[in-house]
Amino acid sequence: MKIPKKVNRYCPFCKKKTEQKIKEPTKQKASSLKRGGKIRIRLRGLWRGIGNKGRYSRMKNQQKRKRKTTKKTNLLYTCTECGKSKNQKKGKRTSKVLIE
Repeated sequence: MKIPKKVNRYCPFCKKKTEQKIKEPTKQKASSLKRGGKIRIRLRGLWRGIGNKGRYSRMKNQQKRKRKTTKKTNLLYTCTECGKSKNQKKGKRTSKVLIE
């Protein structure tokens, strides 16, 4: 999906239409110790032992779960007049974003 570098858009801070720069924020790395994370389960020792371990018995199949192939776009609009920035409300689902 091709997006221009600058767009005329309504700024809620200036309360008028201004030229705004578009930027894609850098993606943060997900924590490995989040709830339900594979590493956290292993540290708690839930995958070891005798008997039915429920969902933790299939640790290899957890990677084969169906995942979404695309992510919603996250664009940051910065006003050139006041310098304040705001994220877009609704992101479109695309595989790649090219800001030109």
